[in-house]
Amino acid sequence: MLRLLATGVAGSALLPHLARAAGALEGGAVPRIDRMGLQMYTVRAALSKDIEGTIAAIAKAGITELEFFNGFGKDVTWWQALLKQHGLTAPSAHEALPKTDDAWKPIFDRAHGMGHKLVIVPFVGDDYRGSKANWQRLADRLNAGATLAKAAGLQFAYHNHDFEFTPVDGTTGYEVITAQTDKDLVKLELDLYWTVKAGQDPLAIMKRWPGRIVAVHVKDAGPAPERKMLEVGAGTIDFKTILATGRKQGLKHWFIEHDNPTDPIASITASAKALKAL
Repeated sequence: MLRLLATGVAGSALLPHLARAAGALEGGAVPRIDRMGLQMYTVRAALSKDIEGTIAAIAKAGITELEFFNGFGKDVTWWQALLKQHGLTAPSAHEALPKTDDAWKPIFDRAHGMGHKLVIVPFVGDDYRGSKANWQRLADRLNAGATLAKAAGLQFAYHNHDFEFTPVDGTTGYEVITAQTDKDLVKLELDLYWTVKAGQDPLAIMKRWPGRIVAVHVKDAGPAPERKMLEVGAGTIDFKTILATGRKQGLKHWFIEHDNPTDPIASITASAKALKAL
């Protein structure tokens, strides 16, 4: 939403222009992408060897937001200084689901120190899969974690792979998660590649759960049946339509990712260039 505190003749003169801009946003048009995120898993090998050099290269590639998954042995203060040096922010982090709910506190404390606004459970093991009952247990754990996150002033979400869409006991893990978690507390980070890999339509998911998807992972998928993971723009996913739809619904973040790129920085640069051209 556009906001302006306008006074006097100059402010009044701007109002028609702002009205047209606001109408364009509400009527279907969305502004060009003006920031670019990266899930740091993409550059995990490079970070393990040279954190400072890798972060500098990431910033040079046009990335402005980072999604953490590991601190690589450095504390919050160290990371804060490095990110500030390169004009980067870290609005999101992937955090493994802890064994007990009281273990969320240090995770949330670190999130505050890093400036994260969003804490995301990125993956679950076999003990939460394989049956409807197991997925229901996960939904209960997610609700509990999300309640604690809200009390800590953080937003909570779940990130999918492909296995959440595997049929089990007449349903799927994704159906259980979306139906049995609080939609206001447990948000979704939709991984566009893994969703397509599972034979699902990301756009249909966005339309089914409008406003619940607060972040997406952007990586492309080659043609069926292999659905090879590719850089944005090199495959079959309609990022322009998906991102425009998501942003109208409140999508806040889009994080470039590639699980095993041949050249991580070249991969990031190519994906960022493709996204900026949308």
